[in-house]
Amino acid sequence: MLRRRVLLTVGTLGLCYLAMAAWLDRRGARVAPDERFDAIVVLGCRVRPDGTASLSLARRARHAAALHRRGLAPVVVFTGGVGTHPPSEASAAAAVARAEGLPEDAIVLEERSTSTEENAREAARLIDATRILVVTDAYHAFRAERVFRRHFPSAVAVGSQGPRAVRVRGALREVTAVISYALLRRL
Repeated sequence: MLRRRVLLTVGTLGLCYLAMAAWLDRRGARVAPDERFDAIVVLGCRVRPDGTASLSLARRARHAAALHRRGLAPVVVFTGGVGTHPPSEASAAAAVARAEGLPEDAIVLEERSTSTEENAREAARLIDATRILVVTDAYHAFRAERVFRRHFPSAVAVGSQGPRAVRVRGALREVTAVISYALLRRL
């Protein structure tokens, strides 16, 4: 009887975990509102050994460039310091956005941060903004939006959509991050 209860509890928790991962990914995939923002902030992600943006970082940069072309904000802030491989995540993302036609005078680089919390804090130090649009991966948008709202009066996060396998893996990891942030009262 005890074993059955344990299995049922573990199964229920597992289903809740999977449901939350799916919800995070779907929620972050929402379309950016047709409103004006003071800035678009692109969250950093790893850089490849050859110094180019990872697929995820490149998707974020292209998404931000498209949002800028829609006229949603006058500037795009690229965040992220140097990780395992140079250059900085911000610089690698900006290179992708430049190739997409983002003008140089619309680019702001924040090259010190190493986490979502630091992305928000350092971006707030660089720009004087009230309303920002945060671009990250869809599964990460929920947490990113809440973190950025602690540093800016208004923040909306939208996500780029990667391949299903990447989204599933990322969303499953993100559930743990959301729970941790919630327990630490950082959301």
